[in-house]
Amino acid sequence: MKLPKSISNWISIVGFIIAVNSFILILVSFIQDLVTEHSNPYTGIYTYILLPAIMVAGLLMIPIGMFINRKKTHDPDHRWPILDMNVPRQRQKLVVINVFIFMFLIVSAVGSYQAFTYTESVDFCGRLCHKVMEPEYVTYMHSPHARVACVECHVGEGAGWYVKSKLSGLYQVYSVLFHKFPQPIETPIQNLRPARETCERCHWPQKFYARKLVTNRVYVTDSLNTEFNYSLLMRIGPNYSAMGLIEGIHWHINKDVRIEYIASTKDRESIPWVKFTNLKTGDVQIFQDTDNMLDKKAIDTLEHRIMDCMDCHNRPSHSYKSPMVYVDNAMITGAVPKQLPFIKQVAMNVLKGTFTNQDSAYMYITDSITNFYKLGYPSIYKTQKPLIDKAIAGIKEQFALNVFPYMHASSKNYLNHIGHIESDGCFRCHSDRHKSEKGKVIPKDCNMCHTIIAQGKTDSMQYATLENVMEFRHPIDIKDKWKNYFCTECHRELYP
Repeated sequence: MKLPKSISNWISIVGFIIAVNSFILILVSFIQDLVTEHSNPYTGIYTYILLPAIMVAGLLMIPIGMFINRKKTHDPDHRWPILDMNVPRQRQKLVVINVFIFMFLIVSAVGSYQAFTYTESVDFCGRLCHKVMEPEYVTYMHSPHARVACVECHVGEGAGWYVKSKLSGLYQVYSVLFHKFPQPIETPIQNLRPARETCERCHWPQKFYARKLVTNRVYVTDSLNTEFNYSLLMRIGPNYSAMGLIEGIHWHINKDVRIEYIASTKDRESIPWVKFTNLKTGDVQIFQDTDNMLDKKAIDTLEHRIMDCMDCHNRPSHSYKSPMVYVDNAMITGAVPKQLPFIKQVAMNVLKGTFTNQDSAYMYITDSITNFYKLGYPSIYKTQKPLIDKAIAGIKEQFALNVFPYMHASSKNYLNHIGHIESDGCFRCHSDRHKSEKGKVIPKDCNMCHTIIAQGKTDSMQYATLENVMEFRHPIDIKDKWKNYFCTECHRELYP
């Protein structure tokens, strides 16, 4: 088939070369991606986004070059061709062109789908901007939602939110390229899709379990790393699941009630105003924090938010554990040997530090723990050196999963509202300070959410029946101080 003379120009020729080479590279990269077990996150960018864009640009250069050539030459032979289906040669050309267009559309459709799939993948979200998104990716991979794709929660179903997320992503790309991103990355709580459109696709509110047994072990910072155990019956629902959400922790999202609140801080850590509405009876009660009252202007202007799952489960997939928690967990599993004297104490002291990067943190952990035993307890250092090395390795491993110095990401900057130990969590509302005009109080009663059925040191445990209430015992004897203060008043200071 004879090509038109107007194609003989450098713009069209270069465009043709670019398009052909791009297509070959796309084909090779696609095959490599299929046969490679562990793909590189950047391969998807090249294969499904950059190279197709270059190929399309090359194809566009061909007609552009032809058009410019026609304008320059004014040759009658370069007039637009006349299509005459009665001419067999022209019919043949049309068939060839249609076959080419059809194949191009098929390849474009497959490529577009692959590009869409890639931009929805965990690799694209978590590994592409490695340093910036490392904290989110690492904590996600060690979370209960590690097999749930990022977009299932951050985007959800529907084209509207997909487009919104990609437009938001353009600014994120700009922020990474020009180092405009905050450290740590701010939690986008204002822009998250409502939990009923994401979380409740899998978690059916009406089918929560009635009660749940939770056991935990902590280690005291003494020479023996004394074990202290708790068994809690969590009141996530009523006594019998058939009763629905009439009581228990998940009562807050009962379809028969609506709970609204106003947060006085951007991170919703402080909630001074709560409104309860019984949708069946129409009863309305408003509770205000007597130590942090809002004036009428603030009540009228600040956001009134309806409580949903994310107000408590604010870190379902990116949970940063504090040193107190991850060292205890490592001691439970044996990654940090509990038989090594003082290891909990020295670990807590070492991990209070603020680090600029991971390498300096590792060096500080190694040197500090080694010198603690080498200088302070030479006999332990001499006889238990393998245990010291194992403890250092275990602490560094847990540190890497929960603290990211480059991005300033840790439990200190990403508070978890489940519970009340390291963030005020439940106590943001259940404080004994939130009172209605009629004097009703949102109580700070631990037994509303859980009851202790066993507690104590491993060799001297105390037990209660399921229906009895056992008063909490702090692992360290602090008398009744825990009754008069929030847990965070000590725990945030001791374990930042």
